[in-house]
Amino acid sequence: MAVATEIKEGVKAHTLAVAAVITVVGYALVMNAFEQIVPIFPTIPESTVRLLSSVIVVINAATLTTLLAGVYFIKQRQIDRHRAAMVTAVVLEFGFLVLYLWKVGGGGELYIQASGAFKMAYLAILAVHLVCSALAVPVVVYAVLLGLTHTPSELAETSHARVGRIAVLVWSISLALGIVTSGMLRYAGSELKTVGIIVF
Repeated sequence: MAVATEIKEGVKAHTLAVAAVITVVGYALVMNAFEQIVPIFPTIPESTVRLLSSVIVVINAATLTTLLAGVYFIKQRQIDRHRAAMVTAVVLEFGFLVLYLWKVGGGGELYIQASGAFKMAYLAILAVHLVCSALAVPVVVYAVLLGLTHTPSELAETSHARVGRIAVLVWSISLALGIVTSGMLRYAGSELKTVGIIVF
């Protein structure tokens, strides 16, 4: 218990630095999954890649629902429910990250088999999704760390509310557009590729 308290106090005292480290580690894990600098995932067949892609869509939909519920709860000043919803969203997103890294690192990524305006629309939506995903990580991590290490009265003295609003916005856009691009892939068809960080 004393160790957990020490860790919590350490994170509380250095929230920004801890958030930065977690963000860098997260980015590094994703880059490694794509580039296979350190191959840590067992090879999986295309059928498993497609199955994981479907599971990931379900997780993202559940995360978005939970995230929006958390926003509703805080607007109603239901702080305990807000915290529970946000922690649930983070746990779901951690599950997404594990499955995503396994899918990409062990099998590859699915790329759209379309052309013309449909493909251009897909790429535009995908680009916004990727940018929002990258931007969401540091603000989400920072807001969550503040929320987990401070009491509600202490949070009023931090940037939690302001950063949280930004986090919810970019995270929600990322999740929603991830679901949309997955639907477009299913509609147009896709093929599995294993090389390059972004292959169109």
